[in-house]
Amino acid sequence: MSTSKPLTLKSNFSWTFVGNAIYAACQWGMLVVLAKFGSPEMVGTFTLGLAITAPIFMFSNLQLRHIQATDAKQQYLFSDYLGLRLISTALAFGLVVAIAMVASYSGEVSLTIILVGLAKSFESISDVFYGLIQQHERMDRIAISLMIKGPLSLIMMGLGIYLSGEILWGMIGLVISWGIVAIAFDLRSGKFILRNSSSARLRENSSFRGNDQIQPTWNLNTIKQLTWLALPLGFVMLLISLNTNIPRYFIEEYLGARELGFFAALAYLMVSGSMVVNALGQSASPRLAKYYAAGNVKAFRQLLMQLVIIAVGLGGLAIIVAIVAGAEVLTLFYQPEYAQYADLFVWLMVAAGISYISYFLGYGMTAARYFQIQMPLFTLATAASAATSFWLIPRLGLKGAAIALITGAVVESVFSLGVIFHAIYRIKR
Repeated sequence: MSTSKPLTLKSNFSWTFVGNAIYAACQWGMLVVLAKFGSPEMVGTFTLGLAITAPIFMFSNLQLRHIQATDAKQQYLFSDYLGLRLISTALAFGLVVAIAMVASYSGEVSLTIILVGLAKSFESISDVFYGLIQQHERMDRIAISLMIKGPLSLIMMGLGIYLSGEILWGMIGLVISWGIVAIAFDLRSGKFILRNSSSARLRENSSFRGNDQIQPTWNLNTIKQLTWLALPLGFVMLLISLNTNIPRYFIEEYLGARELGFFAALAYLMVSGSMVVNALGQSASPRLAKYYAAGNVKAFRQLLMQLVIIAVGLGGLAIIVAIVAGAEVLTLFYQPEYAQYADLFVWLMVAAGISYISYFLGYGMTAARYFQIQMPLFTLATAASAATSFWLIPRLGLKGAAIALITGAVVESVFSLGVIFHAIYRIKR
């Protein structure tokens, strides 16, 4: 296409679903490669790298993508978002390196953590371009990026591990593949959107033209204002990531890398439903924001309700599959030794179903621009997950970790629903 004209909600969902499906399948394929050609310990090392770096980058990203996507009044330019993202990404990577050097991990584990952090740095750069693309409702370009990045990263990582038998070469392949996509495709997509944007305000107010539009701005006052706006969501994303990863920290501490590998492999199957949730949520976010900004209570509530019903259906289906064919699924996808955790698989699918509901409610809160309330909300959810992990993992093992995920998801869903009711009540007034 030669213009950046927004696509329909149906088209955006279709593109996003396909892109996320392929990308999620390839991400899961990385764990399969580690499980098939490596060992549970190798899966555990990779998972530990993700568990350490994810909260840092989730915080440093400040959820700028969703702020961009729901910036219906275009309060900030893309160059402002890009400038802040470059600063925060550099600080995040520096912190990852410091943690890897100071912590008492082996050399291989420390290098794995640093390489995962470098890969996530490229991912953060791609993410800020995704925010621009999502704001203009052109999810096809994000989907194409994911459809390139997923298979490329799987191939590069798989070759590195298969040829060397070491996780480090796999991580190097991951860094190279994510870097290539960020620079060669996502950067060009950003130029395409800016050059062909139908937004008169963006064209008139941007001081950059052509290729120079991609250059960041470093206005201190603007960066401060945007940081202050986004900071609550940065803390929220930190808490969300901790809510997911805290059980993994306790597993590594009390049960070791091998058990962490088993848990991570099973938990990643939650992604099969979350890719649908994220595809719908990302596609619907700009529409929800417009409905709320216009005071259209009925449309906002109806669309959000439809999303929640889909979440309930996905969660129910996941639980049924786990109960009926859990052992067979784990044996097919991984190794026979994973089938002994079929009961754990059911608990994790329960956690997944509740999480899907909370994800959609989170998209609703962000669309309504309820940023600051999310921080105490997710603090409660994270505290509940941490307390449950501390109490149950030493006693129940991996089952305790699954219960911790369920506890955090329940707390998050209940309080998110309360915020949504308050937001709708304010529109009615």
